[in-house]
Amino acid sequence: MKTLVVITGPTAVGKTDLCMDIAEHYGIPIINADSRQIYRDMKIGTAMPTEEQLKKVHHYFVGTLNLEDYYNASMYEQDVLKLISEQSWNINLLSGGSMMYIDAVCNGIDDIPNVDEETRTTLKKRLAEEGLDRLLEELKILDPEHYDIVDHKNPRRVVHALEICYMTGKTYTSFRRQQRCLRPFKIIKIGLNREREELYGRINKRVDMMMESGMLEESKKLYAKRNLNALNTVGYKELFAYLDGIYSLDEAVERIKSNTRRYARKQLTWFKRDKEMHWFHPDDTEHIMNFINLEYEKSQC
Repeated sequence: MKTLVVITGPTAVGKTDLCMDIAEHYGIPIINADSRQIYRDMKIGTAMPTEEQLKKVHHYFVGTLNLEDYYNASMYEQDVLKLISEQSWNINLLSGGSMMYIDAVCNGIDDIPNVDEETRTTLKKRLAEEGLDRLLEELKILDPEHYDIVDHKNPRRVVHALEICYMTGKTYTSFRRQQRCLRPFKIIKIGLNREREELYGRINKRVDMMMESGMLEESKKLYAKRNLNALNTVGYKELFAYLDGIYSLDEAVERIKSNTRRYARKQLTWFKRDKEMHWFHPDDTEHIMNFINLEYEKSQC
């Protein structure tokens, strides 16, 4: 039986370096599970693997789409399953922090109802008239579990959750608890984490390094396309606001750091609910490798 090793954790925790070591050890590629690194024009702002890293280890789903291309977790699920089935590696390595993408590959996409036009129009009007904060307050009451993990800065996801609540009379969360899909491979889930102060320090340092590497210039090149969904992303949104004259550059950078830390907390909240996740410090490479070997040997018995 094939094995899929999933390496995940909050942004800036240190997934890339560890996965490079694992991939080189087994002589296998890395399957990217970062929903924004899939787009080719967002190299700096998504901390895409460097040219040197891409030469050392082949990465799938990195820089393969244009910003205008439509892509979602369901499409990603099918692409990854097809890739694993067609390739000959006994051990496959998937790494990233996009919660929905990882969940789709491991468990399958939930059967969430289509929203009727009346509900969609009503919520769209309310968003325009009442604002996102008001809708967030309602979501907190109607579906507190989803409120805890949804991106509070992403109106599309907040509105969609409320659409399901109002249309069905059930929580959005309830539709995400369907029976998991069986996979023709063993899944080993490894979560990486650091002490909060250490993680936040790495996030702040990474943002500073991104700015030094030219993220503002990258954002200027993408500014004309700022309304595309792919660019509704921490880092770019704040710099677009700076370019619009809403923030000073210093304020925009501080907001990037703050919003990235907030996103990291949401990632941890999501992943820590998974009882199949095995947690390690990202620097504990030897123990992680031993754990993978042991679990892989079990699957071959």
